[in-house]
Amino acid sequence: MPPPPHQKPENVLKRAHELIGVNQVPAALTLLHDHITSKRSRNVPIASLEPVMLLLVELSVEQKKGKLAKDALYSYKNIAQNTNIATIELVLKKFILLAAEKVTAAQKKADEVQESLDATATTNVEDLEATETPESILLATVSGEQSRDRTERAVVTPWLKFLWEAYRTVLDILRNNARLELLYQSTALQAFDFCLKYQRKTEFRRLCELLRNHVQTAAKYSSQMHAINLNDPDTLQRHLETRFQQLNVAVELELWQEAFRSVEDIHTLLNLSKRPPKNIMMANYYEKLTRIFLVGENYLFHAAAWSRYYNLLRQSAAIVASGHGKKSDNPSATDADLQKAASFVLLSALSIPVISTTRSRGAMVDFDEARKNKNSRLTHLLGMSAAPTRAVLFRDALSKSLLKRATPEIRDLYNILEVDFHPLSICKKISPILTQIGTDSEMEKYILPLQQVILTRLFQQLSQVYESVDLAFVESLADFPEPFRISRGTIEKFIMNGNKKGDLSIRMDHATGVLNFDKDVFASSKAVHAGSASGSAESQTGTVQRLQSTPSEIVRTQLSRLSNALYTTCFYTDPTFRQGQVEARNAALARTKAGAEKEHHDTLARKEIIQKRKEEASELQAKRDKEKARQKRLQEQALAEAEERRLTQEQKEREEKRLKDERDRVRKEELKKQIADLKLGNNAVEIDVENLNDIDIRAMKLAQLEREKNDIKERLRVTGKRIDHLERAFRKEEATKLQDDYAKQRERDLAVYEKDKEDTLREAEAKHKESVALKHRLERLMPYYEPFRNSMHERRRDEFEKRRRDAQHELEKQINARKKEYRERKLREKREREEKEKALREAEERAAREKEEQEKRQEQKRADMARLKEQREKERQETLEKAALQERRAEEAMARRQAEKETARLPPRREPVALERTESGGDRPSGAPRLQLASATGKTSWRDRENARNTAPSSDSSGPPPPSRAAAPPAPERSEPDSRSGGGPPRLNLQGGKPSWREREAAKASGGASAPAEPARGEAPPSSGEALKPSGGAGKWVPRHAREKQGS
Repeated sequence: MPPPPHQKPENVLKRAHELIGVNQVPAALTLLHDHITSKRSRNVPIASLEPVMLLLVELSVEQKKGKLAKDALYSYKNIAQNTNIATIELVLKKFILLAAEKVTAAQKKADEVQESLDATATTNVEDLEATETPESILLATVSGEQSRDRTERAVVTPWLKFLWEAYRTVLDILRNNARLELLYQSTALQAFDFCLKYQRKTEFRRLCELLRNHVQTAAKYSSQMHAINLNDPDTLQRHLETRFQQLNVAVELELWQEAFRSVEDIHTLLNLSKRPPKNIMMANYYEKLTRIFLVGENYLFHAAAWSRYYNLLRQSAAIVASGHGKKSDNPSATDADLQKAASFVLLSALSIPVISTTRSRGAMVDFDEARKNKNSRLTHLLGMSAAPTRAVLFRDALSKSLLKRATPEIRDLYNILEVDFHPLSICKKISPILTQIGTDSEMEKYILPLQQVILTRLFQQLSQVYESVDLAFVESLADFPEPFRISRGTIEKFIMNGNKKGDLSIRMDHATGVLNFDKDVFASSKAVHAGSASGSAESQTGTVQRLQSTPSEIVRTQLSRLSNALYTTCFYTDPTFRQGQVEARNAALARTKAGAEKEHHDTLARKEIIQKRKEEASELQAKRDKEKARQKRLQEQALAEAEERRLTQEQKEREEKRLKDERDRVRKEELKKQIADLKLGNNAVEIDVENLNDIDIRAMKLAQLEREKNDIKERLRVTGKRIDHLERAFRKEEATKLQDDYAKQRERDLAVYEKDKEDTLREAEAKHKESVALKHRLERLMPYYEPFRNSMHERRRDEFEKRRRDAQHELEKQINARKKEYRERKLREKREREEKEKALREAEERAAREKEEQEKRQEQKRADMARLKEQREKERQETLEKAALQERRAEEAMARRQAEKETARLPPRREPVALERTESGGDRPSGAPRLQLASATGKTSWRDRENARNTAPSSDSSGPPPPSRAAAPPAPERSEPDSRSGGGPPRLNLQGGKPSWREREAAKASGGASAPAEPARGEAPPSSGEALKPSGGAGKWVPRHAREKQGS
C-alpha cells in the first residue's frame, strides 16, 4: 500500500492533543515520533516543527521513552543544524530540564514514602525495648539493605538511569559541532554535577571515557562541516575548563585513576594550546596532582608537584603586585598561603624515602623499561625537563629561602633530619614535632613516610659504628610518641624489605634478639638507583652523615688514598712539579684571553643566526598556518556548496518522487473505484489491478454492464413467468371460495353498519338536546345583547370613518410617491440610454476615423513600397546591365587573347614588307593588323571574302575592290600608341551585324545622328573619336555624367 499522505505539523500537533485528551498518550507519542523522523519533514519550516518537538520531548520524558526521544532528537538535529541552532538548544535544554525535574520529584516522593514507613513502623511497635523483630532480622540478613535503600531503588533509580541516558544522548548529539559547542560544554558540566550529587562513580567513569572518545574523534572528522577545531584558542580553553572540572569531580569522588587520566588529558590539551593557560587553572592542576601522587604513595613526584605549586604562587604574587595581570586570573597568594605551601614543600621533600621500603616500589624496579616510561610521563605532566630527585628538590627549596617561609616546626624537622641527625636522640627531638604535625589533618599523612626515612637514617648510621646491636636497643632508639609508635614487627618488616632490595645488609638472630651488620671488606657499595619510584637519585655516601669509614670502603679506596698521598708529597718536595703546574695554568689563561674575543664574536654571530632562524621558522609556520586556514576555508566552502547542491538535488528528487507517488496513488484509487463499481453484482469477475489502464477498465466496465443487463432481463423473464403461474393458481383456488367469502363479508358489513347507525343516532340525539338547552339559555340574553351591540356600532362608527379616511389619504400619498418615482426612473433611464447611444455614436465615429486614417497610412505605405520597389528594380536593371557589360568585356578580352595566340602560331612570311608608321589611327581600322598570307595557288583570305560579300550589295561603296589572293594588299602601317583611337583590345563584331553599344553611345553623343553603318565582319568598327576620350581608350565604357561633362 502507498504511504499515508504527509500531514502538516499543525495538524499533527492538533491530533496529538486530541489523543492526549482521550488518555492515549503512547499513540500521540508514536504519531509525533513518526512525523519527526519522516523524510518529508526535512522541508518543513522549523518554526512550525519546533512545537511538535517540544511536545514529543515532554511525552517521552513522561513515558520514559528514551529511545524514541533519541531518534527524534537526532532527526531534528539533522533538520535544523544548518538553519537554526537556537531551536536545537531550546529542545535539548528542555529535555534535560524535564528529566532533572523528574529525578527531583522522585527523590521527594521517596523521602515522603520513607517518612510514612518510619512513622508506621514507630506506631506499630508494641514493645519499645524489642525494636528488632525476628522478621526484620531475617530480612536484613537476606537482603543486606535497609528499607530506604529499597525505596530509592524502586522510586529514584529508574529516573536516575533515565537522566543519565538523557545526558549521554545529548552529548552524543552535540559532539564535534562547533556551532553547538557551548551547549556541549555546559551539558558536560551538568553531567559532572549529576555524578557528584548522586555519587555515581561508575557513570562518571563512563562519562570521562565518552568525552575522551569525543575529543579523539574530533581530530578524525575535522574535515566535516561545522567540525570543531582544537587549534582554535577559545575551543581549547573551553575543553580545558571542562577537563579541570572533570579533575575536580574525580578527586571529590576519590576516583584516583580517573583523576590521573584527567591530568593526562589536561596535559595533552595544554600542549596543543597556543595560548598560555591561566595561573589559577595551573594552580588547581598542580594542587590536584599533589593529591593524586599522595594517594598513589609516589612521594617523589608529590614533592615535585608541591614545588611547582609553590613556584606558581610566587609568580602569581609577583604578577599581581606589579599590576601586569588580573587578580581573577591568578590564585590567592597571601603570606599565609605562601607559608603553608612552603611548609608542604619541605615536609613532602623530607617524606621522600631514601631507600625502597615496600615490595612493589624499589630501586631495582627502575631498570624496567615500563617504569622508566612512567617516570618520563610523570615528568612531562609536571612540565619538568628532567626527572626530579630528593637532592634537587632540597637544593631548589634552599635556593628560594623556603626555610624562612616555612613554619617553625617544619624548619626544626628539616634541621633534625637533614642537618643534625643523631640516632641516639632523634626520637626525643622529633616526638613533639610529630605530635604537633599530627594535629593537622593534612600533614598527618606524612608521618608514616617520615618514620620510614628516620629508620633508614638510623640503620645506615648504626651500620657505620656497630657490628651488632640489640633489637631492643633499636626499639628504644625508634621510640615514637603515641599514636605513632612503631612495633617490633614493623621494624623487622622494614629490615626484610631493605635486605630484599639490596639497600641494607643486616642479619637478624631471633634467638638472641641481635642485629648483625655484614662487614665484608670485598662487598660492593650499593647506591640507590636514579629515578626510583619512591626513592631519590643520590647514593648512601651523599645522604648519610659520615661517622667513620667502613672496612669495605677502606679496602675499596686504598689506591685512591695512596694516589692522594703521593700527589701531596710531590707537591711539597719537588718545586719543579709545582712550577710546571703554575706554568700550565698561566698558559691556559693566556690561551683563554687570546681566544675570548673571537669566542665572544662567534657567540654573538651564532646568536644572530639562531634568532634569524627562529624568525624564519616563525614566518614559515605563520605561512603554513595561513595556508592551512585558507585550504580549510576553501574546503569548507566547497563542502558547503556540495552539501547545498546535494540538498537541492535531494529535495528535487523527493519532490519528483512525491509527485509520482501521488499520481500513482490517485490513479490506483481511481482504478479501485472503477473496479468497485464493476463488482456490484453477484457475478462480478476477478480483476488484476496491477497492469490495467483506462481503456481496459472502460472495456471491462462495458462488458460488465452488458452482463448485468442480460442477467436482469433473464431474472425479469423468470420472475414474470413464475408470477403468472402463481397468479393463475391463486385464481383457480379462489374461484371455488368466492361465494362463501362473499356471504361472510356481507354479514360482517351488515353488522358493522347497524352498529354505526345506532351510534350515530345516539350521538345526534344527545347533541340536539345540548343545542336546544343552549338555545333556551341564550334566548334569555338577547334583550340585553341587541341594545348593547347597536350602541357599540354607533360609538365606533366615527373612529372607523376617521381611520378609513386616514388610510385613504395614506394610500393616495403612496400612490403619488410611486408615480413620481416611476416617472423619475423613466427619465433617468431615458437619459442613460441617450448617453449610451451618444457614447456609442462617438465611439463608432472615432473608430471610423481611425480606420480611415489607418487605410490612408496603409495606402501611403503601399505607395512608398511601390516607389521603393521601382527604385530597387531600376537599380537591379542597372546592375544587370553592368554585369552584362562586364561579361562582354571579358568575352572581348578572351577573343583578343585567342587572336594573339593564333597570330603567334602563324609561320613567318617569305617576302617581308616594311611597315610604315602612320601619325594617326584614322587611316586604318582600329582592329588587329592584317597579315599577307603567302599562297602559291593565289587564293584570297577569309577576310577578303567576307569584305567582298558585305560590300557587294551597296551601290554607293567607293572603296577599292577587295584585293585578290595573288595581289597581296599593302602592308599595314604601324601606328604610335598615342595616335591610336583606343588603347584597349581590338573590337569584335556582334552577332547579326548589329551595332555595338559603343556605336550607339557615340551616336547619342553626336546629337542624335543615325547609327553608323555596320562594319564588315572582317573589319573593326570605326573609332568613336572625341566621345571616348574621357575613358582613355576605345574599349572602355564612359558613364553618362562623364559624357555630359565632356560635352559641356
